[in-house]
Amino acid sequence: MSSQSNSTRRSYRFALRSSFFITMIFGGFLGLLHISGATILPWQFLTLIPCIFLVCIVVIQYRVQKFIYRRIKKIYEDVSLLESTDFAEREVATDMRTLTKQVEQFARNKKIEIETLKVREAYRKEILGNISHELKTPLFTVQGYIDTLIEGAHKDKAIRKKYLARAQKGVERLTYIVNDLDMITKLEIGDMSLEKTEFDIVDLIRQVFDQFEMKAAKKSITIDFDMVYRKPIMVRADQERIQQVIANLLVNSIKYGKKNGTTEIAIEDLINNKVIVRVTDNGEGIARPFVPRLFERFFRVDRTGSRKEGGSGLGLAIVKHIVEAHNERAYVDSELGIGSEFSFTLEKVAAIKEPKSVLPS
Repeated sequence: MSSQSNSTRRSYRFALRSSFFITMIFGGFLGLLHISGATILPWQFLTLIPCIFLVCIVVIQYRVQKFIYRRIKKIYEDVSLLESTDFAEREVATDMRTLTKQVEQFARNKKIEIETLKVREAYRKEILGNISHELKTPLFTVQGYIDTLIEGAHKDKAIRKKYLARAQKGVERLTYIVNDLDMITKLEIGDMSLEKTEFDIVDLIRQVFDQFEMKAAKKSITIDFDMVYRKPIMVRADQERIQQVIANLLVNSIKYGKKNGTTEIAIEDLINNKVIVRVTDNGEGIARPFVPRLFERFFRVDRTGSRKEGGSGLGLAIVKHIVEAHNERAYVDSELGIGSEFSFTLEKVAAIKEPKSVLPS
């Protein structure tokens, strides 16, 4: 039964009760008149009482419904001015209990919306502040070197070459940040298409090892597999994007790894034709309160020292969005002073297709 029929029934109930009380009072009044000597015949009494009762029902029901309906409808219209809500599509309830429930639900929904907007506003301000900070450092660096050259340092060939090289590094970092911002924006709005192919994840990881071998050697960090993988492990994904995921995780591990430390990559089978790739290090680790925020844009546990390591501050956020674009999950587990483990799942190719042998004719 609809809220309108329920509220109408309740308003009739109110009219019946009110009419009953009025009739009882009027009947008592007639009884007092009869006792005091007034001539009231029984048939007159029995006819008059039902008539009074019916008239009261009609009048009270009509007046109450009109009175409440007009005022509650005005409340609905006023509330609808705030926003296009469900109120505009609902029947107007004349029952106070129904109205109270609807208004309370509306208030709860609005409270949730307001809290969500506050969180988004705080997040937006933090993002803008982080972008400003990240762009400001290389911009000021480039500006400083160029200003120094303009003021006369360009006459010295050695200084000119050195300052131009440093300014170029600042421009490269700016380009790196802008490209990462562009990529993560496309990933978030789903504007980046994935070209999924079947490839050997073991071979891809070896390529990334070769790419960052020198970078790891500078910090005396050993990068390797957790075991010898003699057979290919075929997965289905966008090879270029997954290579970027592994590279970002490896760079992050080297950046925050300790001297003479190790970084290992393991590939393990999961159920439902999935594999999980784990990147584990014995670096400085991360305190528990910061772990849930590691995949946020520009989030850094150490907001000053970590910037000395360079980077855009978007590496882990890009990892999360690329993995989720594959409908997979990224995970992190870390303990301060012990190390960190970043992992993500991929779709595994069920079996390596063997080439068909050609029979001699």
